[in-house]
Amino acid sequence: MRTSRTATTATTAVMAAAALALTVGGCSSSGGKGSEDRGSAPASAGKAVGTPRLKIAMVTHSGGGDTFWDIVQSGAKQAAAKDNVDFLYSANKEGQQQAQLVQAAIDQKVDGLIVTLAKPEAVKDVVEKAVAAGIPVVTINSGADYSRAVGALGHIGQDEEVAGEAVGDELSRRGRKKALCVLHEQGNVSLEQRCAGVKKTFRGSVENLNVDGTNTPASTSSIEAKLQSAKDIDAVVTLGAPMAAAAVQAKGDAGSSAEIDTFDLNAAVIKQFKAQQIGFAVDQQPYLQGYLAVDELWLNKTNGDVIGGGRPVLTGPAIVTGKDVPTLEKYTARGTR
Repeated sequence: MRTSRTATTATTAVMAAAALALTVGGCSSSGGKGSEDRGSAPASAGKAVGTPRLKIAMVTHSGGGDTFWDIVQSGAKQAAAKDNVDFLYSANKEGQQQAQLVQAAIDQKVDGLIVTLAKPEAVKDVVEKAVAAGIPVVTINSGADYSRAVGALGHIGQDEEVAGEAVGDELSRRGRKKALCVLHEQGNVSLEQRCAGVKKTFRGSVENLNVDGTNTPASTSSIEAKLQSAKDIDAVVTLGAPMAAAAVQAKGDAGSSAEIDTFDLNAAVIKQFKAQQIGFAVDQQPYLQGYLAVDELWLNKTNGDVIGGGRPVLTGPAIVTGKDVPTLEKYTARGTR
């Protein structure tokens, strides 16, 4: 697993923040699950801390069936269990509907809010409303450039353009000449930044393809059609793990020899690595995004802390290849990577 220099520096900050969170939480802990469970379940932080019960809501832009957000929630729920937090989750891929969900969280008088800014113009006003109401906000995953402007404590995720640049470098290192960058959600600024980053550093050419990530058969057909019409495409970059499977199928149906590479991990991607169907993946550690976001809000409410001093805390990117499978397989199987 390789990280870019930018990501490596930020990862140090993430590790320090996680260590602080675990130290504070551990003061009221009285043990965890037995050692026999530790190989198949996320590390337990023990019983909940003795701080007052908090209610924290997470509102994301997730579409149906995106396993990435299952991993984010897994991390958030683990931190919530440790921090004596009532964790609420809701999502909608449409910006206006996501804004309505944020308003619903405000109406519930939550103690903290975690939100994605994939479509910042649609949700920024209501996020600012939450801040004005005295609700601390942490943004995650998408929209780091807009986080400070809406009044958030900070942003947790990867720098999307830096991640794209890492992909462009890797494609060049592998000798690829023409890449197809598959955007599975139109209007998502983070996905656009990823493809822009690929174009910035890739020594070959890049073409973008918009598909509907919530309609896998249609997405597969779109990728297949592009591979059939452009035989010189020798790399397909998908921007989410679920879309990698569609690209693998499309490649086979089109009779293409293009390498399939993807952003994000899940158990299916690990299987595709083992079957040599994927060249590399970009890991942004979604479990950490959920865990640290809940922990930051708890720390802020109980100790006045702000992780990273208000600056973005990066959780990626790291380039993962087949040689990393033995290390990561058990973690993806339990839904934490």
